[in-house]
Amino acid sequence: MNWYCVDSDRNLILKLYVQPGARQTKIVDVHGEELKIKLAAPPVEGKANHALTEFLAKCFNVPLKHVILKRGAQSRHKIVEICQPGNDPDVLLGEMKIK
Repeated sequence: MNWYCVDSDRNLILKLYVQPGARQTKIVDVHGEELKIKLAAPPVEGKANHALTEFLAKCFNVPLKHVILKRGAQSRHKIVEICQPGNDPDVLLGEMKIK
């Protein structure tokens, strides 16, 4: 899949398309070469970015400090690094099927 890769340190790099202000936080689908995520947080004062990092930390079973927003703090297109993920990226696709 094109929306993620694993770097030489075994950290996971995710390419995401984020839609803030949704009714609930959920994985929607693959959107081009990005995974689309709807967030139940407004895009003001970093609330959506914080909600995204909390959601990903929970999905990958890592502490919040292991989820690093590398690019796209002010954009819907984001690059996020997950350090030492406890799950593989398919856990996000599983979240999409559950919701």
